[in-house]
Amino acid sequence: MEQDNSEDDVGPPEDDTQPSFPHGLSDSEAVEVLWQVRAQRRQAEPDLPDTVTCLTTPEGCIVYLVGTAHFSDSSKKDVATTIRAVQPDVVVVELCQYRVSMLKMDEKTLLKEAKDINFEKVQQAIKQNGVMSGLMQILLLKVSAHITEQLGMAPGGEFREAFKEAGKVPFCKFHLGDRPIPVTFKRAIAALSLWQKARLAWGLCFLSDPISKEDVEKCKQKDLLEQTMSEMIGEFPALHRTIVAERDIYLTHTLRQAARCVEAPTNAEKVPAVVVGVVGMGHVPGIERNWDKELNIHEIMSVAPPSRFGWVLRSAFKGGMWGLLGYACFRASKRVGRALLSLPSVQSLLENMRTPAV
Repeated sequence: MEQDNSEDDVGPPEDDTQPSFPHGLSDSEAVEVLWQVRAQRRQAEPDLPDTVTCLTTPEGCIVYLVGTAHFSDSSKKDVATTIRAVQPDVVVVELCQYRVSMLKMDEKTLLKEAKDINFEKVQQAIKQNGVMSGLMQILLLKVSAHITEQLGMAPGGEFREAFKEAGKVPFCKFHLGDRPIPVTFKRAIAALSLWQKARLAWGLCFLSDPISKEDVEKCKQKDLLEQTMSEMIGEFPALHRTIVAERDIYLTHTLRQAARCVEAPTNAEKVPAVVVGVVGMGHVPGIERNWDKELNIHEIMSVAPPSRFGWVLRSAFKGGMWGLLGYACFRASKRVGRALLSLPSVQSLLENMRTPAV
């Protein structure tokens, strides 16, 4: 297993299923054994799930794109089956560095974190993304918590499965392929009108519809998903563009970056790479459409400076928070004062102060 040092790569943990070596092997001989083991495990014509789409590059590199639902047990199985069958050189997941912590957290901790949206998280989100983007992130976390509570399942299981399985494949690298979430939120908020922001916030605040595991599995059906996307485009076209279409472009870019010829350690010969991409099913059609196009990544990474309205809102929010803090301190000081005055020792001291000296 190899580990890349770029900021969007994460080294998977070593796994005890790696082959054992005879005593006395040199480093170069051990590398050759691992290379041969992976070649033997890699299936030439793998029987893969229906959720997998195969893409190729002019150099002959292959990308197996696994379309997933983010709260799905069967998606985890699809990911594991694909990685074991194709023994990839690189695994790319729909995560950025701001969400990488979910890879190493256990399910129990993630369930607790998803349900526990407190004032500290609100502060952190606002500090990281600004007032409007931060509040929108909290509302989306609330939606995630709602689904988590309904299903009893933490999000990102397919990414944790990919991380675990990549650690079992010799020489496999693990890449984070999504656009940084602060950029996505800031561009999404900037693209909405004030009325659209209010409508979206209202809808997210009062989301209470029940959801079942069957509903989640339907998200893996392309025709149903495209219908849902069409409804979303009609309601919030700017939001669809920034949260879905732009990220389709970014994910396509990172997958193509990963799908480059790799150097065989045995003879330094360049060979086509095999890549597994793990993304939400909603991104698969967009990645397919963009695969052979020339992409402009710089355009979708720019963030407009805060508007005057945003500055006013941020100042009002901070003023409100300081006001609440001041009021809380005032109320607390009154309670403390009353408590002190009720103490016998303090009452005695006050009586002594009121008694004139003889």
